[in-house]
Amino acid sequence: MKLRAVFLICLVASSILSIAAAAALAQEGHPLTGVWYGDWGPNAATRNQITIIMNWDGKSVTGQFNPGPDAMTLKAATLDSTKWTVHFEVEGKDDQGKAVHYVADGKLENIGSYNRTITGTWNDGTATKNDFKLKRD
Repeated sequence: MKLRAVFLICLVASSILSIAAAAALAQEGHPLTGVWYGDWGPNAATRNQITIIMNWDGKSVTGQFNPGPDAMTLKAATLDSTKWTVHFEVEGKDDQGKAVHYVADGKLENIGSYNRTITGTWNDGTATKNDFKLKRD
């Protein structure tokens, strides 16, 4: 009888620990945190490849645009979780050393998936209308 009680207690305890471990693994933090790959451009033939690294520091989203020697700074990144819309701005210099300012507004999709996406409009400072799509890796 005592052996059966000990067995049941161990079974319940291991079940609780398993559930707690699964819940801890399921948490990914802020929805924008991670490495995002994609492209932007005015049409399907003219695309610019991009990589954005975003991190939630507890107060704001920070990050880099196209990390490497010519990386640009992610100046602003916000998420409206009521509509799952995203706004971000990037500042830096292009290949010719000219100052650039990009502004993007998009919609966060597949929120429950690890490989969520952001799609929307991309403004590169010209009158050309651009679109973009990012996928978190």
